[in-house]
Amino acid sequence: MSTKVLLAVVGPTAIGKTALGITLANHFDAEILSADSRQFFKEMHIGTAVPSPEELKAATHHFIQHKSIFEPYSVGDFEKDAITLLTNIFKTKHIAVMVGGSGLYVDAVVKGLDEFPEVDPKIRQQLNQALEEDGLENLQNELKKRDPEYAEKVDLENPHRLIRALEVCRAANKPYSSFLNRPKAKRAFKTLYIGIDAPREIIYQRINMRVDLMMEAGLLNEAENLYPHRTLNALQTVGYKELFEYLDGNCTLEFAVSEIKKNTRRFAKRQLTWLRKNDSILWVPFNGKPEKTLQMIEDQINTNLHAPR
Repeated sequence: MSTKVLLAVVGPTAIGKTALGITLANHFDAEILSADSRQFFKEMHIGTAVPSPEELKAATHHFIQHKSIFEPYSVGDFEKDAITLLTNIFKTKHIAVMVGGSGLYVDAVVKGLDEFPEVDPKIRQQLNQALEEDGLENLQNELKKRDPEYAEKVDLENPHRLIRALEVCRAANKPYSSFLNRPKAKRAFKTLYIGIDAPREIIYQRINMRVDLMMEAGLLNEAENLYPHRTLNALQTVGYKELFEYLDGNCTLEFAVSEIKKNTRRFAKRQLTWLRKNDSILWVPFNGKPEKTLQMIEDQINTNLHAPR
């Protein structure tokens, strides 16, 4: 039986992952799975840099705006859905492409997730309420007490990660870290990680430019429409929370936009930190010629993965 290969296109935000994913999909006659958790939600369009209608037509895409912000959708749900889809794709094709900036979601598909206990939805509601009423610092302090080991590793500025860890701590009355790094699921495919590399100043320039383009495209209007639902988990994210602060009257629009740029740059830095831990990534230059990039990837597939075209 032929080897099935998942090409996982990774890299910091705004670096060109969508374009490379489409190039790969067309070259290998493959379909694309988005592993960008912000792009799952149909109500969030401009602020999540969803592929344009032209890009979506250029190749078959999955997991783009397929959920509502009102539906709970976890990384575990995504893992199950993505593996089911890949199983079907690999019945007729040898290669699939996954594109995403959410490292946890990419790794969930490639390696499987750690097994966690069931959590009563009321616990998450309580934590979201605590975030809204008491702020992030109280949650940070609770995690430091309940699980100092994980508190050392996690991004303490990310409310998603804090709430996920704390809901497990509360439900199991055990540290979140005690459930990590257990044996993972075996996959019926091999993965080649392809990272897009660029100097940090280029990444930051592209981020600043993208934020300006989002504002021109109507991001403020999108945030205004979502403002009544701003406490939802899906909206606790860069690009929206800063504009909610402006809409609350806590800052000027100019300051909110500068905060979006700053927080997006910080996000890109965290993405790169996550990726640099993975020494199996094939790094390709952001401005490389497509034919040269494709040759590098083909060589890697043929040499190390032995998958037919």
